Amino acid sequence: SNEAGLGSAAMAHGAARTKEPVREGLVAMLGPFIDTIIVCTITALVIICTGAYETVSIKGQLTSAAFEMGLPGTGWLVSVGIVLFAFTTLIAWSYYGDRAVDYLFGVGTVKWYRIIYIGFIILGALRPLEDVINFCDALNGLMAIPNLIALIVLAPIVANMTGNYFQNLKAKNF
Repeated sequence: SNEAGLGSAAMAHGAARTKEPVREGLVAMLGPFIDTIIVCTITALVIICTGAYETVSIKGQLTSAAFEMGLPGTGWLVSVGIVLFAFTTLIAWSYYGDRAVDYLFGVGTVKWYRIIYIGFIILGALRPLEDVINFCDALNGLMAIPNLIALIVLAPIVANMTGNYFQNLKAKNF
């Protein structure tokens, strides 16, 4: 339901201007929680409670059909939500790539990255969905490798900063 742990959202949260990076980390943890625990649980409950899983044979229409069965007239909201999700995902990943290309290769290469990015969007729209999903899964898997290494290296620093943050917070409250 989300790519938590891959390090992509950290780029957006890392750009936040804050004196307390631990607080921004706490805010960052809300995203996966809301997405996975709240949104996915509600979606699953609607699918199960309406029995849509028994009557809808096309997986892509399951959620929309379940909401339509549970609250007539709301099936279109799911479609609108998916379109907005897709659009905002394209914008977010464009930003993540921009920042990475700028950092790795310099600001002059960002223009070429954007051209290639748009080319992949067009190519993805023309390819079968299964191919696009497999390609994205493979790249996300590869992206996890350097992020996991960074997590291991930075874990002691994060633990120290978190301990200091909560210790200072506790001292302020007393």
